[in-house]
Amino acid sequence: MGRRTAAVARRRRPGPVRLVIALLLCVVAVVAGGVAMSAYLGGSGRPTDMRGNPVDLPAPSRAVQQRTDAVAQVAGMTLRVPSAGLTVPLGELNEVDGVIDPPAFSSAYLVRNYGTQLAHAGLGTVFVVMHSCRGGAVCPGNYLTDLTAGTASVAVGADVYVGGLHYRVTGSETVYKPDVHTDAALWANVPGRLVLLTCLQTPAQTASVDNLVVTAQLVRTR
Repeated sequence: MGRRTAAVARRRRPGPVRLVIALLLCVVAVVAGGVAMSAYLGGSGRPTDMRGNPVDLPAPSRAVQQRTDAVAQVAGMTLRVPSAGLTVPLGELNEVDGVIDPPAFSSAYLVRNYGTQLAHAGLGTVFVVMHSCRGGAVCPGNYLTDLTAGTASVAVGADVYVGGLHYRVTGSETVYKPDVHTDAALWANVPGRLVLLTCLQTPAQTASVDNLVVTAQLVRTR
């Protein structure tokens, strides 16, 4: 989503991405705010948050069932933010028909068909999305949020490791959910940039109205 360098010109352009991401990155313990596909991939039981709390989901629509092949795990790869105490498995997913829907509540996900991929991270933006939770559940996005301040919990200069890549945080901002899909700066394909995107929960644990965006810049491969 956004302007591309020549090397990644075949990646998808933003367009009006109805981006249901604004709604699907926030879930509640016991009752989820969106459908997570992992619950339907193999009938292996209810999904759980990072503390093992079960998350019950509504029955998936046919459209959601048809998107299950757009998700994959990346063996052995993780997202790590040491200053926030966050280490989670890293998967991959596609935006499909304007929907970015992380399939689990204890992993982060690279968005394959926006920006660029890890192998070409120096040429564009790598987008990573994850759920945050309220109502007692803990998802990866909760580690990035300072609920009291309503801001990111990670400071400028903090280290972020995505797979074998090392980034440093350059800033953070909140974006009103209805504005996410039209935010040209957010979706611009900037060389060497990382964007971490999740829901910004509220101290009162009411419905979230903003997304939290943490940006970082590539330091080196390792």
